[in-house]
Amino acid sequence: MGRLIAAVIAALFALGSYFFSTSENPVTGETQRVAMSPEQEVAVGQKTAPHMAAQMGGLSQDARAVETVRRLGARLVAAGGLGSSPYKFTFNVLADRKTINAFALPGGPVFITEGLLKVLRTEGEIAAVLGHEIGHVVARHSSERLAKQQLTQGLVGATVLGTGDYTAAQMAQVVGGLVNMKYGRDDEIESDILGIRMLAKAGYDPRAAIGVMDALAKASGPNRQPEMLSTHPNPENRAERIRAEIAKAFPGGVPAGLKR
Repeated sequence: MGRLIAAVIAALFALGSYFFSTSENPVTGETQRVAMSPEQEVAVGQKTAPHMAAQMGGLSQDARAVETVRRLGARLVAAGGLGSSPYKFTFNVLADRKTINAFALPGGPVFITEGLLKVLRTEGEIAAVLGHEIGHVVARHSSERLAKQQLTQGLVGATVLGTGDYTAAQMAQVVGGLVNMKYGRDDEIESDILGIRMLAKAGYDPRAAIGVMDALAKASGPNRQPEMLSTHPNPENRAERIRAEIAKAFPGGVPAGLKR
């Protein structure tokens, strides 16, 4: 009985810590459950950025690529009205030519590999990738996921404490992991939506984001991990959602004159 009471207390503490850790997003206005303040996110991002760059082969020495990425990033930040946000955006090119990837750290550091730049065909497509990563930052996805992971860990600990059954605990971890992956896929879709809005404001055709999905689909090939076990939706599925969002944002059609 004592073990069960302790487990219930532990579970309630984990749930309480999660559900009462709410904050209003300073950019989107959304009420979120997060594990860090915007200032803490900026501090974490700035501290970890050099280590992440070092782990991925260092920063690129391609002056043209670096200038393009910084210029497009600054244009998106300005168009999105993010200059007065609490985030400190930096746009970096990684020297890794084999890995096709882009990511953002909490608080603003954005990275794109030379490998991904190689498969993108236009400035609009590069801007679409950067806009997507900016979306992750302003939507505070890292802080949201950390809060969810802390909740999952707390509930798994309560399961072990209450049952003493480590098999049950392992099953709880598997289920919790799948739940967090689903949140990851939702985050990707939300970032796509935020990104295409920024694209249009910056003067780029939002359909460039569909071109990015086409490039990713070709690069990933047929041996792709099943979507249900991946934090990223399949590029084809993302492309469909992007088309739907573009149609919603521009019911009369995408304005002429936007750059691709």
